[in-house]
Amino acid sequence: MAPPGARRYDPAMRVHLLDGTYELFRAHFGAPSRQAPTGEEIGAVHGLMGSTLRLLSEDGVTHLGAAFDSEVLSFRNELFPPYKTDEGMPPELLSQFPWAEEALEALGVVVWRMIDFEADDALATAAWRYSDQVDQVVILSPDKDMAQCVVGDNPVCFDRRKRAFMNEQGVWDKFGVAPESIPDYLGLMGDSSDGIPGIPAWGAKSSSTLLARYAHIEYIPADAAEWDVPVRGAERLAASLREHREDALLYRHLATVRRDVPIAESVADLEWKGVPRSRFFGFCDRWGFTNLLDRPRRWAD
Repeated sequence: MAPPGARRYDPAMRVHLLDGTYELFRAHFGAPSRQAPTGEEIGAVHGLMGSTLRLLSEDGVTHLGAAFDSEVLSFRNELFPPYKTDEGMPPELLSQFPWAEEALEALGVVVWRMIDFEADDALATAAWRYSDQVDQVVILSPDKDMAQCVVGDNPVCFDRRKRAFMNEQGVWDKFGVAPESIPDYLGLMGDSSDGIPGIPAWGAKSSSTLLARYAHIEYIPADAAEWDVPVRGAERLAASLREHREDALLYRHLATVRRDVPIAESVADLEWKGVPRSRFFGFCDRWGFTNLLDRPRRWAD
């Protein structure tokens, strides 16, 4: 059943969903430092604009939306205060988030600014909403959280750095579990990048082995003698799960992406019509990006 407001299925169309937060991080640590005319560090935004222009020049990239963590703290911090914060984030990177959002809008891209929710939630919502309307939704993110959104060959994930697609079989091959078990997997073993500690004794191998058999945390028998798959250190793992099962369920909840972000755009709204000249020129002039002025391959006006 298609989500409310669904349009007729178009077998010739792909929707691409960009993890703007990840792309900004990637640009910050991978692109040269650059100072704006006013002295601020702006290298990550410059790198993001360049990589997005490359993306928009690729065949088949016709409909694009991007999501950002406009605020690092989300509803998950209310449930679990140690969840990821901006502690330790370079201030010169943190300051570029609002400019990065403006940058992609200057390229004519739909941008979802997340407050309370996270960028991952917006991407998951969009993937669920649009997948019944097009041939394929491609989530442009290597984040393991997004693997839970994969269904068969639509939606899929794509790692731009490695140039690698990950469909449902790819999730099994990489993590050893089904996409719907990814939150359980992260709840048991933890995810240091998001501040999710996991529970004692459980790691990637034990988590994937048990979840490949039982799918979800609540279905794993409390007594290791009832497990019908061999796992090293089974008694210790079972004791830890008995003691920390409620913690594991909370961590799973934190790792579960939402699909109810209030996104108003239709598939048609995501169609990239080209770069708006005046907005693009104004943005480049403001930040000294003169070397980007001849990069767009199509102008909106």
